[in-house]
Amino acid sequence: MTHNDVTSVYRGARDGLLALTGKHEEAVASFRWPDLGDRFNWAVDWFDAIARGNDTIALRIVEEDGTRTEASFDAMAARSDRVAAWLAAQGVRRADPVILMLGNQIELWDCMLAVMKLGAVIMPTTTAAGPADLVDRIERGGAMHVIVHARDTDKFDDVPGDYTRISVGEKDGWLDLGPAYETDVPPTEHPGTSPNDPLLLYFTSGTTSRPKLVAHTQQSYPLGHLSTLYWLGTKPGDVHLNISSPGWAKHAWSCFFAPWIAEATIFIYNYARFDAAALLAQIRDNEVTTFCAPPTVWRMLINADLSDGPASLREVIGAGEPLNPEVIARIKNAWGLTLRDGYGQTEMTAAVGNAPGSAVKPGSMGRPLPGVPVVLVDPVTNRVVEGEGEGEIALDLSEQPLPLMSGYLGDPERDAEAMAGGFYHTGDVANRDADGYLTYVGRTDDVFKASDYKISPFELESVLIEHPAVAEAAVVPAPDELRLAVPKAYVSLVAGHDPTEETAMSILAYARDHLAPWQRVRRLEFAELPKTISGKIRRVELRSREEQISSGAITGDGVEYRDDQLRT
Repeated sequence: MTHNDVTSVYRGARDGLLALTGKHEEAVASFRWPDLGDRFNWAVDWFDAIARGNDTIALRIVEEDGTRTEASFDAMAARSDRVAAWLAAQGVRRADPVILMLGNQIELWDCMLAVMKLGAVIMPTTTAAGPADLVDRIERGGAMHVIVHARDTDKFDDVPGDYTRISVGEKDGWLDLGPAYETDVPPTEHPGTSPNDPLLLYFTSGTTSRPKLVAHTQQSYPLGHLSTLYWLGTKPGDVHLNISSPGWAKHAWSCFFAPWIAEATIFIYNYARFDAAALLAQIRDNEVTTFCAPPTVWRMLINADLSDGPASLREVIGAGEPLNPEVIARIKNAWGLTLRDGYGQTEMTAAVGNAPGSAVKPGSMGRPLPGVPVVLVDPVTNRVVEGEGEGEIALDLSEQPLPLMSGYLGDPERDAEAMAGGFYHTGDVANRDADGYLTYVGRTDDVFKASDYKISPFELESVLIEHPAVAEAAVVPAPDELRLAVPKAYVSLVAGHDPTEETAMSILAYARDHLAPWQRVRRLEFAELPKTISGKIRRVELRSREEQISSGAITGDGVEYRDDQLRT
């Protein structure tokens, strides 16, 4: 298959999905992953193919002070060619793992494309990573080269290894990337990578255990993100804004692959501290049409002034954690737009979603997306749950190819566990209704029993954050002599609300009024919620704390309020 053939086949798959927007059942029934032949490189076969001679803005980055950086598709192709040639001169070779530890700056996109063009392996790394994280990444990922902003090079002072040190900006002892842009070079030749060659190594955020090292191929993300494109609803000519930090998979989902698959402009707004009014102004000024943000951002936005309307926005999406129905309703009332939820993991592309034009059931994350064989599996018997019911979200491995990782690098035991019985096991539990819609229940590790009733922390947390004083909440089991365990909420408050007994009783009373008796939140404590460096709540720490308090191993340092203190 020639280069032009591969591009044509890829474009055909994309255009076929876009044509079926609003026809979800038909899209699921008809879509098949295209055959890319035995040679594929997304940066050459797709990006360069659409970019050469294309003056449309591919990337626009706006800083808080109004400074902007932007480049056309054609300019990005040329910039990444220069970086690729320079990196090759520094010894970067096909299959070499390369750590990219950069913020939202144009050089990040240059290097992503350039490393890909060389057939090397990208290891995206958050700038929040510390020396211990970096030692782990270099050891387990086998990094041979590191590209980092000059201000973060000091983090590598005590990180051993014989790796090439490249800085964006001058730094003693490091190679400066700057000269890469000074020489014109011809287009980068195809590196000869096959669809199953390695492309990406991602470390998960480690919400419940040691971060896993996820390996992706030249097709699992670059081809698989057609499902993400379909879910986002981004089209050619759109301006897409996704709020995500570099180094995490969602950044690749919606700040790299999906919008450029759509031939849309990627828009980035860099801010040091979140300001809802400033963000909304940027959305208006830059005519953003599709906007994706984590629930934390949406929860802050609904408390802002939304009266100016949605401006150019056509699609609004939440991702990263389940969306609470309250947030969806508030956006609908203010803007008339339906905030759509979806589901995926670092290990895969978007797998489940409320697609554009489909009916949305608040609280549900939608239905399986085209090309993704989602099934529910009984966690005890490993059998597929048919029809309505509850089970672990899984992918049927008998259907290939899949928008799924090739495996966990260097961890055969965890890999075998994840792929057991012919399924990829996500570790997430969902309930499916009669229409095929899936509603998130929780992580298999997070769901617990109280008085022999199954408790989904997410359901309780969704009610708690409806209270005007609650910014965030995490529900975990607290050991109890009578009920074995009871739901306990750890709560962080909205600015302006004090952590008093009156506030606690108000929250507990609200929960009692809006939850079934067997779901009642029995205890409450105000706290700063522990999080991963990607911002996800680590309930595992809170569960462990409750167990240690119960056993007497530690003494609780917070004030605990109880439901039985309420006046009835």
